[in-house]
Amino acid sequence: MFVSLWAYKRDGRIFVAGGKSNHLHLWCLESKQLIRIIQMPAKVRAVRHLEFLPDSFHGDSNQVLGVLSQDNIMRFIHIETCKLLFDIGSHEEGISTAATSPNGRYIASVMENGSLNLYSIQALTQEGNKPPPPMFKVVEDWSKCMSEANKLTMRVTSEKSERPWKSKGSKIQNKLLKLQVNTSLENKENELPGGLNKKRLRALLKGFGEYPAKYRMFVWRSLLQLPENHLAFSSLIDKGTHSAFVNIQNEYPIKSRKLLRVLQRTLSALAHWSAIFAETPYIPLLAFPFVKLFQNNQLICFEVVATVVVNFCQHWFEYFPNPPVNVLSMMENVLAHHDKELLQHLIKYNVTSQVYAWPLLETLLSEVLTREEWLKVFDNIFSNHPSYFLMIVVAYIICSRAPLLHCHQTGDFEYFFHHRNNLDINAVIKEAYRLMEATPLDIHPQRTLDDFIPLTKGQYPVFNKYPNFIVDYQTREWERIRQDEIEYLRERQLAHELEAKAQERKAEDEAWYRKQELLREAEEQRRKMLLEEEEKLAEQRQRLAAVKRELKVKELQFLDASRRRFLKYQQDQRQIELKHLDDEIARKASMREQETAATVQDVEVQRMELESQRQLFEQHLIKDQEAVTKEMKEEVDAHRRRVDLEDHLVQRLMEIDREEKQKAHRVAEENLAKAEQKRIDADWRLQALHKLRRDDQDREKHYEEIAKLLHDNRVKEAELLKAMREAEEKKWEEVLQKKAQLEEEQKTAAAADEHQKQFLEDKMDDALELAEKLQREDGYFGERIERLRVLKARCTERGVELQQVPRSRIICLNDLSASESSSHMSLDRRRELACQERELMAEVRRLRQKLTSRARTRHPPTHFQATKWTP
Repeated sequence: MFVSLWAYKRDGRIFVAGGKSNHLHLWCLESKQLIRIIQMPAKVRAVRHLEFLPDSFHGDSNQVLGVLSQDNIMRFIHIETCKLLFDIGSHEEGISTAATSPNGRYIASVMENGSLNLYSIQALTQEGNKPPPPMFKVVEDWSKCMSEANKLTMRVTSEKSERPWKSKGSKIQNKLLKLQVNTSLENKENELPGGLNKKRLRALLKGFGEYPAKYRMFVWRSLLQLPENHLAFSSLIDKGTHSAFVNIQNEYPIKSRKLLRVLQRTLSALAHWSAIFAETPYIPLLAFPFVKLFQNNQLICFEVVATVVVNFCQHWFEYFPNPPVNVLSMMENVLAHHDKELLQHLIKYNVTSQVYAWPLLETLLSEVLTREEWLKVFDNIFSNHPSYFLMIVVAYIICSRAPLLHCHQTGDFEYFFHHRNNLDINAVIKEAYRLMEATPLDIHPQRTLDDFIPLTKGQYPVFNKYPNFIVDYQTREWERIRQDEIEYLRERQLAHELEAKAQERKAEDEAWYRKQELLREAEEQRRKMLLEEEEKLAEQRQRLAAVKRELKVKELQFLDASRRRFLKYQQDQRQIELKHLDDEIARKASMREQETAATVQDVEVQRMELESQRQLFEQHLIKDQEAVTKEMKEEVDAHRRRVDLEDHLVQRLMEIDREEKQKAHRVAEENLAKAEQKRIDADWRLQALHKLRRDDQDREKHYEEIAKLLHDNRVKEAELLKAMREAEEKKWEEVLQKKAQLEEEQKTAAAADEHQKQFLEDKMDDALELAEKLQREDGYFGERIERLRVLKARCTERGVELQQVPRSRIICLNDLSASESSSHMSLDRRRELACQERELMAEVRRLRQKLTSRARTRHPPTHFQATKWTP
């Protein structure tokens, strides 16, 4: 069911729905279930409105439902007993819409003719479906009607009001409120249904140019005086779709299915009314604008089209199937009278009235006008004589004379009269009125065309103003063609059936043979399956025996596996215990590591403290180095202490030599005496240099401490160098001043180094001579001799380097730039030289000790008188 409307009871418990069928569905909103389905009478095909009546006598239970159907009759039923209580409205005076008063006492219905009927619900229920006489008011003029649009009126007769409806054959007497109005004969002729006046409508139309859009359909229905023959129209509709319009959608593909269905029904009704409309090719074009306009009311649509055909299409079908030559000739005469130049232009290019007038007539100007323009034009057409329609077409042609005079080809003229053009429709309407007044009577279409005649009530008039023999002949031809088609279709159907039977028989034969073949193949397949099953059974027996053996073996394997699993379980338990012990050991080791880590952290803290102390020491050392640079006198004293230390070492060496062997002691003593004498001589010459040598000794001690610190923290060397560079920048000027003085002192130091080198070479030579002498006696000192030679070579190299390196070590420490690095000795190189010197001295001491020990073993010690060395 297609639901298009619904209604609720005032208590909100019952919901009723209806649509395009005669069934009403009642639903309970509390339980959400369908209570019942009410079927309306067969006359009801669709429901337009639903409304519950408030019933104050039954506790406001709303048991009466008003149903307005498509036949414009409103029926009131009881939803519990499903009985029809009463109805209002009739086919002659149908109801457009209805409403109930809030107190539930009255029903107001708007009739299709524009009147307003007011009914008493109490009278309807008590008097057995006898409605009270409707109350009405006569509208005196159109202006009052427009101002009182909500007060709809009822048509007034001479003495009695027209009966709105009949129920069960009973006659209803309606009271009439007469209005004393003095009207003339002319006003009576201009009176229209619905209380309208044609003369006043024309005055309104001339003043505004069109009717109000809200009341246009009502005015048109009044002007055309539509009879609204429901029964006659229903009989035409019941005949179904005419054969000429079964496939109309192929010729006119309309998107809206509803519009196409209404067009098909309207055309079918026209064809059933008169056979000429089934053969007329342009009837769909003529009817389509009205179908689109009245698609919601098919009865009005049909009657409007029929009225237009009867009155405004007079003499159109007399020359069927040709165009209406007589009508076109009248229009050509009018055009020749008012615009001869335009007509001659059209004739010059062989443009006849069938090209410039007939397209406008057969489409009712719908192809060349917009919707609003078309409605405005037909407001004027319906308000005037039928000849005005022809004048409108001629006026359209005259108003288009400018573009038409520029056309010189037939195709251009055809295109112009089949498409919309830029024309002022108001000017066309005024031109049509001018033509109506200025055209002579001898050529005026009004002389030929009849006055407007509305359709008759009850039954539609017979329309036979066309050549019957042509229509009948075409009808017979169409019928013959249809019969031939039916016969052809029947024979083709019979041939198809015979062919289908032959194919079916052939298929049955093929199926039987195929079935026999399948049976034979199935039998062979069954035999093969039996043989295969026997073979499989034998194989299964063999497999069963093998499976039994395998089960026995698996049982034994399972017992063995159980035993092994038990042993493995014991091993796993032992491993778990061992793992627990390992975990305990690891835990204790971890605790020891943690303690060790804590100790390491403590040591690291101590190292950091020592590092801070070292940094402080470096700062003091840098300050001391600056002090040494300023105080040259202290450097000389430090050099003297170094010389004294060397003398002390030499004395110790000499004492050891005296204990070894007397001969060797004397030789060493002489050599030492010579060396000491040379040293004494040099000291007297170089007192200043002695101070520097002692300073070098102290500085070398400091360098050893710095080397140790640099070995622990090489990363912080850059900071130390940066500080030294800053100190260098501050004292660079002082260094430059003393550079000359230092060069002189370097010469003196070079001489002292040469003396020291000579002294060491002499000592090494003496040691080598003594070692070679002892080797000749005993081969024990061979390795020592080689080592002494290597040390001698190193000392020689050191001597050469000392000659090349300047004596100012303070400059080397404070200046590490690329330009001065070649003239100063680095800390690492000095440390290496100091280590080599210490190794040499240690080797010499070890050699002397060994020599002394061997001499003691061979010769007893001899005591010498102590010798005092004086500087």
